[in-house]
Amino acid sequence: MNIGICGGTFDPFHRGHLDPVLAVRGEMQWDRVLYIPAYVQPFKTGRVTVPGPHRFAMAVLATEEHDALYVSPRELERGAISYTVDTLRQLRADYPDARLDWIIGDDNLEKLHEWRSIDTIVQLANFVVLTRERRTGFSPSGGLKPALRPAHQGTIVFAENATVPVSSTEIRLRIRNGEPIEELVGARVSRYIHHYDLYRKDQA
Repeated sequence: MNIGICGGTFDPFHRGHLDPVLAVRGEMQWDRVLYIPAYVQPFKTGRVTVPGPHRFAMAVLATEEHDALYVSPRELERGAISYTVDTLRQLRADYPDARLDWIIGDDNLEKLHEWRSIDTIVQLANFVVLTRERRTGFSPSGGLKPALRPAHQGTIVFAENATVPVSSTEIRLRIRNGEPIEELVGARVSRYIHHYDLYRKDQA
């Protein structure tokens, strides 16, 4: 089994979290994709977010129409800073024979050395970078086909994918300004946000 894993705050979940993953899912031969909302991201410990159940619900609403896309509450249930290495240890125990691909954006590349236990992480999973660029200091996979990649090798694969020019920060600002957001988050997530009156007040 091949599993793509996408972690994040998802505050709120939007097309930029979904469309690029869908675009490369076939190429990466993922049998399933797991979205894992963080309780608290290590690099965002000072920022206020909407409660985890809301972020989880928005991720479910955004993905439920797509086959083999799932949202996992495991980091929210742990209730602590969400370190990738802890989540991957759990996933490796749950899926001992699977190929695990941790999905990141190109903006995370320069901080990989700051991730807790990065040496252990690359023993547990590969990295798939959703970007059109190849950053200096990191070697692409050289076109190695996903099906041939060992499950635990720690390969970094650069995917060719269209970018979606949207951010959660922009969406929160639009909501505070009374501007439409449906095209950025989808109809279901938009209705959810307005029903619960989320993001009307400023967040840190």
